[in-house]
Amino acid sequence: MKIGIIGSGHIGGTLTRRLRTLGHDVTVANSRGPQSLTDLATETGATAGTVEEAVQDAELVVIAIPVKAVPDLPAALFDGKLVVDSDNYYPQRDGDIPELLDRSLSSSRWTADHLKGARVVKVFNNIQAAHLMDAGKPAGTAGRIALPVAGDDADAKRIVMELVDELGFDPVDGGTLDESWRQQPDTPVYGTDRDADGVRQGLAAARP
Repeated sequence: MKIGIIGSGHIGGTLTRRLRTLGHDVTVANSRGPQSLTDLATETGATAGTVEEAVQDAELVVIAIPVKAVPDLPAALFDGKLVVDSDNYYPQRDGDIPELLDRSLSSSRWTADHLKGARVVKVFNNIQAAHLMDAGKPAGTAGRIALPVAGDDADAKRIVMELVDELGFDPVDGGTLDESWRQQPDTPVYGTDRDADGVRQGLAAARP
């Protein structure tokens, strides 16, 4: 696939490396500009680009940026795009966002509201970057780490679940974007590397 990645930190950089290893055509962008991505591009064979270049021709776009930066994205550019939201809201970093502080919205619903027209799917937010890099295993391996995948668009979710499997993890349906709070920080599945049954149990056990 042709994949755009917005953000080159722990998760964005890891996905750039993993997806290039799998043969995907990756363009990576960040807030500092393509010149800051020369080393990552040279290492991985990804293209360093602007946000516009990463998004415009992509079949799938990953956003891996601080939640507070989402409103700065050019929303119209994402219209109709399949967008993977790997972000988490951390008040100490992102500041006071009332709808997220009081949990009246999941962070992915809040993101989708800013990126009107995008087909947003939540995944990769509950796994440590080092484990995303190194802990993938072939399908059927006992104890294979599972990742919850939440979204409203069934076709978009199917595509993302196939990508999760290709990366070496069991995809577990996490419900809708409004239900994606069940995989946010301070829930049973956050950072715990459960297998598929464990993720299902953890999602069910989560409390607002």
